[in-house]
Formats: sequence, C-alpha cells, structure tokens
Amino acid sequence: MLSLRAWRGKEVGGRLGERRGIERAPRPPGELVWVHAASVGETFSVLPVLEEIAAIWPEVLILLTTGTVTSSALVGQRLPELGLRERVLHRFAPLDVPQWASRFLDHWRPKAAAFVESELWPNLLAGCARRDIPVMLVNARMSERSYARWRRAPRTARAVLAGFCRIAARSEGDAARLRSLGAENVSTLGDLKFAAPPLAADRAELSRLQGLLDGRPLWLAASTHPGEEEIVLDAHGRLSRNHPGLITIIAPRHPDRGAAIAALAGTLASRRALGQDPRPGGIWIADTLGELGLLYRLARIALIGRSLLPPGGGQNPLEPARLGCAVAVGPHTDNFAAAVAALQDAGGLARVCDAVGLAAWVDSLLQDPGRRDAMGAAGRASIAGTADLPRRMAQAIVALARG
Repeated sequence: MLSLRAWRGKEVGGRLGERRGIERAPRPPGELVWVHAASVGETFSVLPVLEEIAAIWPEVLILLTTGTVTSSALVGQRLPELGLRERVLHRFAPLDVPQWASRFLDHWRPKAAAFVESELWPNLLAGCARRDIPVMLVNARMSERSYARWRRAPRTARAVLAGFCRIAARSEGDAARLRSLGAENVSTLGDLKFAAPPLAADRAELSRLQGLLDGRPLWLAASTHPGEEEIVLDAHGRLSRNHPGLITIIAPRHPDRGAAIAALAGTLASRRALGQDPRPGGIWIADTLGELGLLYRLARIALIGRSLLPPGGGQNPLEPARLGCAVAVGPHTDNFAAAVAALQDAGGLARVCDAVGLAAWVDSLLQDPGRRDAMGAAGRASIAGTADLPRRMAQAIVALARG
C-alpha cells in the first residue's frame, strides 16, 4: 500500500521506512517533545506553538511528525524561516500499526506528546500509555459528522479518548461533543487557526503579477474539490457577460488535478504549473503548492472550496480573511463551523449555494470595490486578539512534559 501511494506521489519513496517506524539516524541526546499534525492546515497552525515551546524550554528538542507530502514540503520551507531548523526534527508519522508504533516510540522516547485537532490513533495512544508518555490533544476538533460516527462505537470512543491526559478543544461545541463521548479533563483554549500568522507570498512575484493584472476584474476559487470546478466555470460564464476580460483563478486543493481541470475549462485554461500566466477572459489554474498567500493577495475575493457539495466539510476561511479578502463558502462547512460563524457574524463572509448565487455575490463585489474592502476589513478585525494563544498552548504542553 505504501509503495502504491509513493508511486502516486502520496508518499516520499525514500522515506517509506518512517511510515513503518524505522529510524536509521541515532536519537539526539536530551529531552524531546513530540508534536503530530496530520496535514498542511494543522501543521501551519501549530508552527507558532513550536516557536513558543522552543522559547520557553531552550534545551528541548521537538519532533514534528506529519502525514502528507505537502505538509512535509511546508515544514521544509518554514522551519528555516522561523529559525527552528536546529530545534525541530521532521519525520513522517508511523502508520497506526502496533509494531510500527512501538518501534517509533522506543526510538524517540518523548517526554510528552501533543496530537493536533482530530488525530485519534488507538495504537499510538496505547503505546504512549504503556510507556507513561503523557499525551495532549491540541486544538481538538470533533465535528458533528465525526461525532455521529463515534457515537456508534461508544466503548471504543471512550477508550481512545482516555489516552489523553488533557484535551484543549478549539470551541465549546467541540468540547461538549468530546465530553459526551467520554473525554475527561477537557478545556476550551481557543482555535489556533485564529492565531496563525498570515500566509507567506513571494513579494517579487506578487509585484509582477499585480502589474500584469492591474485593472483586470478577477476572483479566486481556492482549495476546490472535484465537482466544484464545474460550478466555478458556470459562474465564470455568467460573470463574463457583465465583466469583459474577467479572470477566474482556480486553485485546487490537490494540485495534481490541474490537467483535469484544464480539460474542463478547454481553451480558456492556462496553468501556473506549466509557467503560463493568466489571460484576460480566461481561467487561470494555480496548480502549484504553497501559493495561496500569493493568490489571496492578488484576488481579494475568494470562494473557499470543499463547501459547495456534500459531504463537504470546508477548508480554512481564516487564511483569506486574515489577508483582508472578502470570503464566501458553500453550505457544507462543518469542519470550520466556529470560524465560519465568527466571520459571518462580523460581516466578513457570505454563504452561496450554487453557480447563480456565487456569480451574484462576486458580481456585487466587482461592481462595488468599497463593499469588497469593507467585507475584508470586517473579517480581518473579527479574528484579531488571539495572539497569545500559541504561547498558552505551548505552556500547557511544556507543563505536561515536565510533570
């Protein structure tokens, strides 16, 4: 299975041993804290916590594990920028197989572990319990859909959640659902995604593209999933009647879908992965990694995908809001309910249901840039005031490790 995933680009071929808990390098001396984040969103949100752990506890080494190739690429880029290259080691997380989990834990021997959001791995948790390694669930998330699934296996849910010494939920709703499943020592510290730093962008490339696109009407559909691009293309056709030369940017959640989306768009398509620039009246497919910060700064109007079609769940709407974008989502946003509600209550986010509604929303903002700017300012203001959350989360993890 791992070899097949590597062939499909879902794993790094030369690092498959890490997924089996195999480590060829010796463990560095000294005390170590293990932090596990699943993918890009969780990794990005926990990086400020790693900075704070390093500041609070200068002697400790931090092991950061992730589960995806894209998150590994993000870590490789961000750790040097944050000055953490010497303090944080990155490895791919072992799969939740008893022997592999044991091999991983016996090698690294962490003083404490912190799992981010919804990482509930029974064998890793059981292995930590046998070794008296305290584990904290950080920014804990339990959506209504996940809650419904776990309720079908109440004994399993209670047993898994018992593996955590402390759970820091991201919202009161998540905390209530976790308690209902049997979790103990649950508190609500807040959502790390509200405190994340703005997404980075290449300033030279931003300046170049801004010059190229100056005065052109444009908008962005970000983190789209299969089926949503057809809705975006329909909206583009409707918008083009009132906005000649309109550029629609599509940034798929999985960049390897760029060619398939280009086939849907036909002659309108140009692809960033092929070095092609946006064309007036066209569909620019941003099928590259790590460039949403660039795209949000360019477009200022953003639909966030994985929300238009069921089961959906949504992607992070706080990233564009933090950069002053006017934001829209579809009806299926259970994974980010608190963030969506906060932005919507502040007037920084709109809900759309289909191509007609999406086109009407984008049209209203293209017609009235002042309204677009007001939405962006409202969204940005609504997520201010959480700057100390990473430090409080880091303090909790350090306290767990020090006993």
